[in-house]
Amino acid sequence: MKISRYITILFLLLSVVSFGQRYGKNIPNFERNKFHFGIALGVTSTAYNYTLKQNYSSFDSVYNVSIKSGPGFAIHIPLISWNLSPTVHLRTIPSLTFHESTFEYSYISNGKTEIKQTRSEPVLVNLPLILKLNTKRINNFSAYAIGGLVYSFDLASQEDVEQKVSDPIIKLTRHDFSYQVGGGFDFYLPYFKFGIEIKLSNGMKNLLIQDDTFFSSPLESLKTRVWWFSLTFEG
Repeated sequence: MKISRYITILFLLLSVVSFGQRYGKNIPNFERNKFHFGIALGVTSTAYNYTLKQNYSSFDSVYNVSIKSGPGFAIHIPLISWNLSPTVHLRTIPSLTFHESTFEYSYISNGKTEIKQTRSEPVLVNLPLILKLNTKRINNFSAYAIGGLVYSFDLASQEDVEQKVSDPIIKLTRHDFSYQVGGGFDFYLPYFKFGIEIKLSNGMKNLLIQDDTFFSSPLESLKTRVWWFSLTFEG
């Protein structure tokens, strides 16, 4: 899903929720509780930051490498927030995410251009630790910024799969670490707090397992880049 679609959805939701602002202050003592719990649902757009070896074209006559990623989705349960103050919160939102990426290599074979593909379909358990900084509440609304670190574990990793010379795959490590930045808006409804959030995760670890196969040989490094759009429900 393109970022422009996220923005369109964001403004539609803002328009709908804004009607509640005219009816006074909802759940006025919400910030006085030390802990809050909730759930979140969302979608993701996952890509990779990758670098090629300087002489990558010498590997099997490869002259172009591209990685195409489609949309994914995320399930966040539970959301746990420790309120250090009314505007400073430490929280975690463990999640399970699914996405698919296609690795496409163009190469020359017998004077003709050929294309070979392989796919990566990780199923990730993500364990974040996030610092959330809110503005002061204005009636039933506040804005916030977030930043933190995330550990991810790939349940579907092919790290230990034996390579086949005739049908190689791209092998990625199952452990990843990333930093996360973003922001959003909180709306205080009569019975719970509703949030709209956009954030970006950038991987800090090279996930590539270099085993000198057709798909790994041209690559120097491979790191994740994930856009998240989430809706949070906190009580």
